[in-house]
Amino acid sequence: MFKRDGIWWACIRYRGKKIQRSLETDNKNLAVSIEARLRIELIEGKYFDRHEGENKTFREMMERFMKEHAPKVSRNMQKSYTTSAKHLLSFFGDSRLTAITPKIINEYKVSRKTQGKKPATINKELAMLQKAFSLAVKQWEWIKENPCLKIPKERENNQRDRWLSGDEEKRLLENSPQWLRDIIIFDLHTGLRQDELLSLTWDRVDLFRKTIIIQETKNGKPRTIPLNQIALNILMEKAKVRNLKSDFVFSSNAMTKIDRRNLIRTFDIAREKAGIQNFHFHDLRHTFATRLAQRGIDLYKISKLLGHCDIHMTQRYAHHCPESLREGIEVLEKVDYNLTTVGGNRNVSTA
Repeated sequence: MFKRDGIWWACIRYRGKKIQRSLETDNKNLAVSIEARLRIELIEGKYFDRHEGENKTFREMMERFMKEHAPKVSRNMQKSYTTSAKHLLSFFGDSRLTAITPKIINEYKVSRKTQGKKPATINKELAMLQKAFSLAVKQWEWIKENPCLKIPKERENNQRDRWLSGDEEKRLLENSPQWLRDIIIFDLHTGLRQDELLSLTWDRVDLFRKTIIIQETKNGKPRTIPLNQIALNILMEKAKVRNLKSDFVFSSNAMTKIDRRNLIRTFDIAREKAGIQNFHFHDLRHTFATRLAQRGIDLYKISKLLGHCDIHMTQRYAHHCPESLREGIEVLEKVDYNLTTVGGNRNVSTA
């Protein structure tokens, strides 16, 4: 026997087969008893015909998934799991796992399409469903087969190809308060996701090495991002007026983490004043990647900077490379933003 995440597991070799399964207890004496029963079932030939899934429900699978697997992923992924689980449970509820077939899962897909959900949303939910069933088969041994394996993904056609032109960038910055201006410029030169940006703390900043470390990433893996001079200047100016009561690089007037709704509301006001249409805050990240591709930076490096777990996610920027988009693009650092703090309030307005 051995322990994994505080739970005892059996590891038995029988007729050339290695059998590992969770004993579903942290009590060693109980685990020993369960393992002994397993050995008897093996000898009597009952083990391979017995699966617990006959009595396990979808709700039980989701509860165990959220308890054991969800804590191992990033906070953003946990939020995604929570949202997906809500919709999955409303459809499958207390159905027995053995009763959930590929046909029923396809019916779920149809119901979500009928509700007007985007392919990307449906695929997220199916990915969670497949992972949960995979654990139920391979680790928990509740059922024999994963019914999701025969379910094709939805084709995603909802990718945006929108980035800021030089003129739009100038107008957006002119109509932004100083604190938002800092955030926009920094994001245009780092490509951070919104939550990564708002969660950035000073202990993740190394001004000497000119790097920042993003700990809470979408794929759960930390990444180090090098800073160009413009991004570094932003941090150096922020450091000059830093209030030691706040750990956040970009903080509110109350020295707390900037509220996402306040950020988006202020951003949208600045965008409207600038006369910019069909542009979201997340498109700043797209602008960062697009400009790198236009400058000839290879997709592998762009993928690493963006924190993509799969380079295929970065392929959307391939058509911006010089081979297919023959435009002369100036180096990003040639823009002079005049970042010295002279009278400008770099704190967030909560009004």
